[in-house]
Amino acid sequence: MNTEPRPAQSARASESGVPGPAPRIVRTVAELKTASRKLLEAAGRVGEEGAEPVSLGLVPTMGALHSGHATLIRQARAENDVVVVTVFVNRLQFDDPADYERYPRTLDADAALAGEAGADVVFAPEEHEVYPDGTPRVLVSAGDLGARFEGRSRPGHFDGMLAVVAKLLHYGNPEAATAVPTPYRAYFGQKDAQQLAIVQRLVKDLAYPVEIRPVPIVRAEDGLALSSRNQFLTDEDREAALVLSRALFLMKERAESRLPLQPDDAVALIASEPRVELDYFEIVDPETLQVLAFNCQDTPFTGTALALVAARVGSVRLIDNMPLTDGVR
Repeated sequence: MNTEPRPAQSARASESGVPGPAPRIVRTVAELKTASRKLLEAAGRVGEEGAEPVSLGLVPTMGALHSGHATLIRQARAENDVVVVTVFVNRLQFDDPADYERYPRTLDADAALAGEAGADVVFAPEEHEVYPDGTPRVLVSAGDLGARFEGRSRPGHFDGMLAVVAKLLHYGNPEAATAVPTPYRAYFGQKDAQQLAIVQRLVKDLAYPVEIRPVPIVRAEDGLALSSRNQFLTDEDREAALVLSRALFLMKERAESRLPLQPDDAVALIASEPRVELDYFEIVDPETLQVLAFNCQDTPFTGTALALVAARVGSVRLIDNMPLTDGVR
């Protein structure tokens, strides 16, 4: 199977970049598989001997799409023949029922944005389609990776996330629709760094036949990481929230200069903003998420790391992160 991404010829967009037809919205797994099969067959000679395999890119989301999601979709479009975007607000990821209820449901706007970015299909199932028996009795555990940071602040969040991601990766598998080897890639933003690490571990440990493609964080011009939650910030809180990215970029500059990181300086910077209540600021190993107890304080930074931050700004909880390298790699 060809596992290297290759430029795909979009069935939906011309070389001029003008968007093609609106994506098809499907509500059931059966409809998704039928739509995927037809699109893959239209994109190439599926299963024909000697034919280069066509590919499918999956972009799982909870909706309320913004330009950060559009970046994920555009990358999937560039690397695959068929692109599927999922829109499902997953109740199991919310520890606060009120937070779940107020999460934006904007399917028409989501489909429009997804189509402009290059999606062929939007899979927007109802809860009974994903969880036909109600809350699952058997769940995939995020284990130690899910017990710290966001998992500590939101108990059960990552197990709930894996419950739906495990299903969505299964639903989107093109080989289930075509019965022939078909390169399959799923796209996740690096903004949710802990989620990304856990999904990568899920795929590796349970041998899912999909390549996880991380996509860098998209930031506003002022540095704030794009998030569906930003819409709940007041103007004053949004201005205050910029201290989070400033703290992260401070760590990035020191890492690239091979200086001691001294993360306490970043913590102090955040503490200087009275509208921001810090939950955590940590420097961790990018794969294991273990806190780095060395190479951060008094010695020059070398290697790679990941700076993680979470804070409450007004009534809104925000997360952000920054990959760190020593400037040599």
